[in-house]
Amino acid sequence: MRFMSDSLLTERLSAILDALERIPDRFDGIETPADFLATKKGIDRMDGICMVLIAVGEALKQIDRKTGGRLLSRYPQVEWRDIIGVRNVLAHGYFDHDIPVLIETVRTILKDLQCLTT
Repeated sequence: MRFMSDSLLTERLSAILDALERIPDRFDGIETPADFLATKKGIDRMDGICMVLIAVGEALKQIDRKTGGRLLSRYPQVEWRDIIGVRNVLAHGYFDHDIPVLIETVRTILKDLQCLTT
């Protein structure tokens, strides 16, 4: 197993946090799950959120593997397996996304990962 350097780890974590910070802007003007599907802009926003979650899940999976599980285990209050699992569902579920579940999942992930910014 190849370990991740501290500088690369810091860079990846920063990229994850930057990406997650962009998600709330994509909810601007979205009141209900149907709002995502009402316009092309709404669909684009949903697609953007899904891509961020896929990238975050993949990055976390790599970080966990390359740190031998030592970093993520420092934050047991975060459901890492669930966050990484969202990536798998989105990446392999193709067009079978349940938008209300996606919205609730995003809110939960954002709340859970706030511990990384403190």
